[in-house]
Amino acid sequence: MKRIQVINGPNLNLLGRREPDVYGTRSFEDYFEELKSRFPGVELDYFQSNHEGALIDKLHEVGFSCAGIVLNAGAYTHSSPALADALKAITAPVIEVHISNVFKREDFRHRSLLAPVCRGSIVGLGLDVYRLGVDAILNI
Repeated sequence: MKRIQVINGPNLNLLGRREPDVYGTRSFEDYFEELKSRFPGVELDYFQSNHEGALIDKLHEVGFSCAGIVLNAGAYTHSSPALADALKAITAPVIEVHISNVFKREDFRHRSLLAPVCRGSIVGLGLDVYRLGVDAILNI
C-alpha cells in the first residue's frame, strides 16, 4: 500500500472558520475523511503545524520513505528558503497545493520559493487541490 503524506502549514488549522469567502466553510479534518474514502488503497497521513521548524522536521521524517507529499505550506511558500532546502534534500516527490488562487491575491503571494523544487503545483480549486495532488503522486 502506498503511503502519501499531506502537510498543511500555518493558519490552515482554521479552515472552516478562517476567511470563508476565500477558503470555504469546511474544516480540513472533515475534508480529510472524505479524501481518505476516495483512496481506499492508499495510506494517507495528515500533519499540520503553524511552526516552520516542525514542518521541516516532518519533511525530514517522511521524505525518504513515503510515495509522495502533498504540501500546502501556506504563507511559508513565499518566505521560507529553509522549507525549499528541506524539499531539495528529500527524495519523495512533492506536489505544492494552494486552496485559493494565489495569483489573484496580494502581489507577495505570486512568487513561490517552493515551486522550483516541487514536482508540480495546483492552485485555486478549493479543497479539491488535495485530491488532485494525491492523483498526481499516484500517477508519477
